[in-house]
Amino acid sequence: MQRSPRSTQIWMFAALSPIAFAPATVMAQTSQEASAAPSGARIFLPEEFLRFAPRTALDMVRQVPGFTLEGESRERGLGQASGNVLINGQRISGKSNDAVTSLSRIPVAGVVRIEIVDGATLNIAGLSGPIANVITRSTGLSGQAQWRGEVRTRNTKPLFTNGSASLSGSTGRLTYTLGLRNDSFRRGNAGPTEIFSEAGELIDLRQEQALFSGERPRISGNFKYSGPGGSVGNLNLSYERFWFDQSETSARRGVESPDRLRTLTGEQKRSSVEIGGDYELGLGGGRLKLIGLRKMESGPADTLVVTAFSDGAAAIGNRFQRIGKEGETVGRAEYRWRGGSSDWQLSAEAAFNTLDNVSSLFALLPDQSFAELPLVGGTGKVTEDRYEGAVTWGRAITAKLTLQASVGGEYSQLSQSGPLEQTRRFFRPKGFGAAAWKATPRLDINARLERRVGQLNFSDFLASANLGRESADAGNPDLVPPQSWDAEIEATRDLGVWGTSSARVYSRLISDIIDQIPVGLTQEAPGNLDQAKVFGIEWNSTLQLSALGWRGAKLDAQVQMQRSRLIDPLTGAKRPISNDLVRRLDISLRHDVPGTDWAWGGQIVQMRRSPFVRLSEISLNYEARPFDTGLFLEHKNVAGLTVRAAVRNLLGANDYLDKTVFVGRRGSPISFIEARNRSVGPTFSLAVNGSF
Repeated sequence: MQRSPRSTQIWMFAALSPIAFAPATVMAQTSQEASAAPSGARIFLPEEFLRFAPRTALDMVRQVPGFTLEGESRERGLGQASGNVLINGQRISGKSNDAVTSLSRIPVAGVVRIEIVDGATLNIAGLSGPIANVITRSTGLSGQAQWRGEVRTRNTKPLFTNGSASLSGSTGRLTYTLGLRNDSFRRGNAGPTEIFSEAGELIDLRQEQALFSGERPRISGNFKYSGPGGSVGNLNLSYERFWFDQSETSARRGVESPDRLRTLTGEQKRSSVEIGGDYELGLGGGRLKLIGLRKMESGPADTLVVTAFSDGAAAIGNRFQRIGKEGETVGRAEYRWRGGSSDWQLSAEAAFNTLDNVSSLFALLPDQSFAELPLVGGTGKVTEDRYEGAVTWGRAITAKLTLQASVGGEYSQLSQSGPLEQTRRFFRPKGFGAAAWKATPRLDINARLERRVGQLNFSDFLASANLGRESADAGNPDLVPPQSWDAEIEATRDLGVWGTSSARVYSRLISDIIDQIPVGLTQEAPGNLDQAKVFGIEWNSTLQLSALGWRGAKLDAQVQMQRSRLIDPLTGAKRPISNDLVRRLDISLRHDVPGTDWAWGGQIVQMRRSPFVRLSEISLNYEARPFDTGLFLEHKNVAGLTVRAAVRNLLGANDYLDKTVFVGRRGSPISFIEARNRSVGPTFSLAVNGSF
């Protein structure tokens, strides 16, 4: 695949510079380690986590009262700092190197302290709200290893291949971490599906079973060089493979149709290579950081559906194949300095993204051969060239109030080849304002208002088919990234011996949101709608039950409720965003039995989402009871290892699907109503963790 001259320049920059910051190694001692913690920070020392017998920094951060690690974000390019974890005051800016991966490679002996600070008080553009800054030191050669096995009582095969291992060390000015990890899964369910007519009459009865399995091995290397004059370079290398297999059988018996057996098989293979890092040095009166990234992914996907009839009629079916190649090249420069009482940063970024897809759709003929069907817009290449710049300012207005603001914009060019070829250009402003207020010694209040530009899924530009859902999407070359005004305010209260509690209120006003839109008279595709609104509240608390006399016990609770609205492009009525979060409940109890190496506890997690809406159907996938309801028993010293046994789905939650399919588009007569009830069964797991 030929690169443009601009892409080649960025690739040369990425290859010659250390790229994509990856502070996953145990760092050499920093000036921040020796210095005092920032004023107003909540400080947690390693000895405060001894009762949990942690093996890594990740184990410690997960036990910080009232703090929750943020999941992976889909930021455009590298962008300003995101997430809520720093290591030695530095951002984690790699794509495949998230906070969980980085922290899991730092041994407990390498952690000096964990600081919970207000992001707006830091001289790091983009951060706000509670941030965990993990201060580390070098401990010589060390390593961690973890293995987890899992067995479900029904429907799935046992899982024995989930685990990770890493080795960290240092020599001279170089520190390093070598890692090997496999994230695997086995899932499945089985049960009846009933099909009803619009009048409520049973017209089809199905017995179904679905199996899903995947392996995701990854090898990585992270290297940090502490150069003269305080310069620092980081290099991050990774190679990953992914295999996914699925199968579904559906034995069907209709009232007025012959018995039949529908089988679905699918597989996907993908390989991914990433090279990244950064280099930071003193320049003039400030610090210059050069960051870069090159990531490539490729692989085929194949899905086959065949329905065989008991009366001897010829089998029918379809096959969908796709071969995709994705590439991302990013170069970024940041320069920060202190000017009077203010912190300043100038940043510039160039990013080049590509997707090259070849898709084919086939129909099964009576002689069991396949004939290719038209799939207009299924094959093509999508590229985006993007440039952005921003200036960020921050200042402590008083000893208790800090402000931070950023103003910038991005220019992008979106191009698509193939039958729907076209090129478009856009300019979009972006930026934010944030405030951190230490209202009282025990109460922190953070507020943030941001103008954001969202990320696109390049696959949405091209036509595709989902044979499992029996649906298809046309290509849409007119997609643009969604934009939004995001506002939130969060209050965190230190309850002393009782624990910590925080509450957050947030809203989003989204323009150009992506949802299903009509294409022609009968087709549909992902497309932009004018506007959507989101409003939510979230409560996150840790209650130390020792204050009530139950020594060694704590209760963590997270409750989130969200409401969204948009104008349906088909009916003009208001409805929630398709498949959007409605509410989430997560309550966990842990008791570390005093004077022993034993711990036990349990968890209840339940999530609800809004219906998934297409132009010809509405479906809702849900669990009547919380699936993530379980208990665990842990021993922290079995020959020096931590061994944990657990069971999930104690309440016997099933997988339900209610779907209404229309003859044409929604509002036309109902074709059928589907009610699915598949059992999952309890899941037993055993995890072993150790360090050396």
